[in-house]
Amino acid sequence: MQQREVLMCQMNVPKFFGRRKGRVLHKTKSVLLARFLPKIKIGLNTFFDKKSLFGKPVQKVCLEIGFGDGAHLAGLSYKQPDIGFIGVEVFQNGVANLLNLLTGVKEGNHIPEDICLLPEREDNVRVFDDDVRLLFPQIPDGFIDKVYLLFPDPWPKKKHAARRFINPGNLKELARIISPGGVLQIATDHKIYKSWVLHTMHDNPDFKWMAKTSNDWRYPPADWVETKYQKKAVREGRKPVFFEYERV
Repeated sequence: MQQREVLMCQMNVPKFFGRRKGRVLHKTKSVLLARFLPKIKIGLNTFFDKKSLFGKPVQKVCLEIGFGDGAHLAGLSYKQPDIGFIGVEVFQNGVANLLNLLTGVKEGNHIPEDICLLPEREDNVRVFDDDVRLLFPQIPDGFIDKVYLLFPDPWPKKKHAARRFINPGNLKELARIISPGGVLQIATDHKIYKSWVLHTMHDNPDFKWMAKTSNDWRYPPADWVETKYQKKAVREGRKPVFFEYERV
């Protein structure tokens, strides 16, 4: 049994059912994973401190769980250079794509010996490339100001409902790590998951739905960065919704 699997058993973390790898990575992305990811990677022994976790002290920290191809994380962190962003993604191809966006090094480009962030970017992104449930114990109480959970796998079959990320166990951890007044933002285009979120969050005393009118959840927030998956959903006729919950 691999070390990660042993650790998951010791921590009583359920099995992860999503994809970890896709198409074979081209040379450039493999090099980025080998040589640049370690510069911004979070490990299970990382010390979480807002003064030292990023390239400079930050007042606020946001966490994106399952950042996909990294477009939202890269775009938002560029727009808000004074905020620290932690991105979690197990899908290796998605992690590699985020590194493309942060460094500007793409397939066919010359790969510099010392790969660095694009000059216009701040050093305000850190990455954990494994199951976020392994990271939860490392994050101090109230350390996170905002959590993004964008278009998670809906696991639409009833027998797979326990695999959905929005569940009592994960919400308990999110309530612990999100600061009072902090925000949990959930986006989905799936009818079953919309209903699941509304019912599950309604029954959770640690979070309060922030919507005042229907426009507050039918349209994206002002600082939104559109994702590749979101564009695909709209093209295929699925209407995304955007739920925001305050940690009470």
